[in-house]
Amino acid sequence: MRIITLNLNGIRSARKKGLYEWLYQQSADVICVQELKAQENDLEHPDLQLQGYDNYFHCADKKGYSGVGIFTKIKPHQVVKGLGFELADCEGRYVAINLGKLWVVSIYFPSGTSGEERQAAKYHFLDQYTHHLNNYSINNDNVIVCGDFNIAHREIDLKNWRGNRKNSGFLPEERAWMDKLFDEMGYIDAFRAINQEKDQYTWWSNRGQAWAKNVGWRIDYQVITPSLKPTIRSALIYKNERFSDHAPLIMDYDIIL
Repeated sequence: MRIITLNLNGIRSARKKGLYEWLYQQSADVICVQELKAQENDLEHPDLQLQGYDNYFHCADKKGYSGVGIFTKIKPHQVVKGLGFELADCEGRYVAINLGKLWVVSIYFPSGTSGEERQAAKYHFLDQYTHHLNNYSINNDNVIVCGDFNIAHREIDLKNWRGNRKNSGFLPEERAWMDKLFDEMGYIDAFRAINQEKDQYTWWSNRGQAWAKNVGWRIDYQVITPSLKPTIRSALIYKNERFSDHAPLIMDYDIIL
């Protein structure tokens, strides 16, 4: 089972850069996307449909902002849009599909880079989402959470970690939440479960030749429940083409539904 996650930085922009042609070549079972920057009626346009896939989107109230989606070859038993609190629901930050034995989530965590108010909103989102993750554990559900978490977990996960210790995305409180996610709650960073190499990044600033110099951050994840760890087969951050300021994270699992 192949699952891809990618922050698009605008679905129409990514399509113009060849995203859809590339996706057809990947034969992924499920594709999770974030930062659509589009509304539901925009996404009904034939150019934005992915042939052979059903699609489910959760869009922000504000036009040209946020939004998440899932393209799936496997018909879901259930689709959930939103998390039941205003920040997630009005900003289009969560959609999940139930494939029977497995939930797959596309999620877009807020960024706190624009100031203290948004950083406070980010912490609120983390607190609220923790309750949701606990419910999966209580129900013994198998879950793959795909998305842009807007947090680099450890020093290995960003190039200039020393200079970013006071910046949103690498703040101690954010990293502590990730510690709790993996150490206390038992979730698994699927990429790191099989790849411990340095210089593995999924996002690069548009400033200062960050892409060319590989001065990046690993902030895009596939986070899985412990029961799925033995099923991980491969992980790849695709960098041969650029569809966005993020790179696709491609993971293969031995999962039979």
